[in-house]
This record gives sequence, structure tokens and C-alpha cells, in this order.
Amino acid sequence: MKILLIEDDPKISSFIKIGLESNEYTVDVAYDGIIGEKLASSRKYDVIILDIVIPGISGFDLCKNIRIKNIVTPIIMLTSLDSIDDKLQGFNCGADDYLVKPFSFQELLARIKALKRRTKEEMVRPVLKVAGLEIDSLSRKVRRDGKEINLTATEYKILELLMENKGKVFDRIMIAEKIWGFSFNTGTNTIDVHINSLRKKIDKDYDKKLIHTRKGFGYLLSEEA
Repeated sequence: MKILLIEDDPKISSFIKIGLESNEYTVDVAYDGIIGEKLASSRKYDVIILDIVIPGISGFDLCKNIRIKNIVTPIIMLTSLDSIDDKLQGFNCGADDYLVKPFSFQELLARIKALKRRTKEEMVRPVLKVAGLEIDSLSRKVRRDGKEINLTATEYKILELLMENKGKVFDRIMIAEKIWGFSFNTGTNTIDVHINSLRKKIDKDYDKKLIHTRKGFGYLLSEEA
């Protein structure tokens, strides 16, 4: 398993590299965002571990650039930025996981293994279909009736969650925990904003609506109204 580590702190990068290599991973290290982007774009990796505050280009922008290039390699953001807004921004940029410094190496290792398992599961069932809507889990492309739909990373993850659990109702807290791994103030409209954006992209031009609200309960994806 090959990992790209983008981390400008020599002590932290050395600690992670030695630890991963002792667990039989191959590790390339980039000490700034520009070199990190070149490596991510030119070589194939199983996981990218990405700091946010790095020289050259921020981790947020680098993550966006990687996703714009349709590189679907799982990304773990490893950073000292620990606010809810920072975490949400990381996931919205396309990160798959977010770990705050200081961190336990064993937890980092566990998260890498979890991403590896999830990637294998996606390869087993690469395409999800509901009515004319389909998701390709490998390319992360979404189509409805053959027409490609461009989603943000967070919109994609919410849609994937709803499609994997067709007919099941998810409230805001459940969606936040599934997508970001933590919950936040249920009064926030963050989930509503993403759902409304999804509706515009998925349902607006179609008579059959797939994303529904159960008032007082949450959201679901279903062919039935």
C-alpha cells in the first residue's frame, strides 16, 4: 500500500513515515503543497495524508485541486486546526477523513485501514442505481437518465448515503455523524443547504422527485413521494 504524506514539519513527517514503513507501507513525503500536488497528480497512491497549513498552497486548496482533476484517492487531513468550521471546510473540499493534532499514531493507522476497507467495498459495488439516478463509486460520477451531474464532495457523500439506504429517513444529526464523523448544533442549516442544493441538481428538471422530506423526522431518497 502506497501513501503520500504532505507535511512540512520534519519531526512529524519523519515520525509518521517511520511508523507507516514499520507497518509495511510505502511512503512518499512532500514538504510543501506544490510538490504534493505534482506527486498526487503524477503517481498512484492508496491514501493521501495532508496537512492544511503548508507552504506553497494550503491543504484546503490542494484538496480541491486534487478533486477537480478527478483524482479519487482517499484523503485524510491531519492538522492542528480543530474548529467545526475548519472540519466542515475540509470535508467540503473533498477530504474523506479529518484527524486533529496532537494525534495517536494508532488512531491514524486505524483510519488508514478503515479507508482501505471502504475502498474495497466500493470496488465490489461500483454503481448504485435508483430509478434513472446512478452513482459510480469508483469515478465518483453521478448521472440521471444518462446526463452527468456535477456535485460538490459533500453533496456526493450525502447523496451516496441516501442511495445506499433508499427509503430510510436520516435526520440532521445522523447525516452529520455519517458524513463528517461528528455532530454539531442541530440548529445549523448546513445540512439543509446541502440538501436544497442536491434537490436543485438532482430533481429540479424532472417530474419524478427522488429526495423527500419527512417533516419533523428528516430526509430520504425514494421513488415514492
